[in-house]
Amino acid sequence: MNEMVTIPKDEYLRLKALEEDLADFQSVSDIVKRLDAGEEELVPALVVDRLLDGEQPLVVWRQHRGLTQAELARRSGVNRVQIIDIEAGRKTGSVETLRKLASTLEIDIDDLVSPSSARDDGGLTN
Repeated sequence: MNEMVTIPKDEYLRLKALEEDLADFQSVSDIVKRLDAGEEELVPALVVDRLLDGEQPLVVWRQHRGLTQAELARRSGVNRVQIIDIEAGRKTGSVETLRKLASTLEIDIDDLVSPSSARDDGGLTN
């Protein structure tokens, strides 16, 4: 049996807003849990600004992680000359190279591909 309740529209809108606030709070709570579990990371505005300004993503992420080119090469198994070439924009790096670098930097491979470095056909080159 469905019972009906009639309330003023203002009250309905207030309750609806509270429901939306609760949903937002639950989303934020989920995010906080993922942050606490190490599943999510807050990225400083400076890093985001540098990426949006078109700086080479590998440089930005490497510096954000506090790594030198030599240390990134050692940890990732990627030749330092390759890292230098990618950072200078002379090469884009193979998918496997970018995968190693992304894994070492604890980011998605997509985070290393700037729009200007991807070819029109979507491929990556050495």
